[in-house]
Amino acid sequence: MALRSVKTPFVTPAAVVVSSSIINKPQSFRFVSKPTASLAVHQPIYNINPNLKLKPSSPAARFRCSASSALTPQLRDTLEKLVNSEKVVLFMKGTRDFPMCGFSNTVVQILKNLNVPFEDVNILENEMLRQGLKEYSSWPTFPQLYIGGEFFGGCDITLEAFQSGELQEVVERAICS
Repeated sequence: MALRSVKTPFVTPAAVVVSSSIINKPQSFRFVSKPTASLAVHQPIYNINPNLKLKPSSPAARFRCSASSALTPQLRDTLEKLVNSEKVVLFMKGTRDFPMCGFSNTVVQILKNLNVPFEDVNILENEMLRQGLKEYSSWPTFPQLYIGGEFFGGCDITLEAFQSGELQEVVERAICS
């Protein structure tokens, strides 16, 4: 069965070379065996006038970014209470029993290996919590581990601290205080 048209572009680990002798004909794809970072296009895919001049939009129609913060005072108070409610709190994608990403799973497995009692909070259930927590911790990714009410780090930092033995010391100090 022959491929007649491709409606959506796709990317493979190998580079895709697009070739066509006439722009209105269906294009053929040739996969290059050696992966490269570029996409080689021999002819333009769309017939776009290169001399096209765009006029600026009116000031009222321009896109404006609002400086609103996802971290409201109420959310900040809630996060502070949550972070201080237990000695170890993990904000993660999913739950300790069903992690929804590999990084969250790694931190859960580390904490379970150390037999650390911890509270898990699924950030996927509340988008406002997820965005506000990024501002609260000044950390853009998840999971986020808090120990003794203080931000400890994400997956990579937690893994390094676990391998060096530092994590166990920090957790023991927080639990015993």
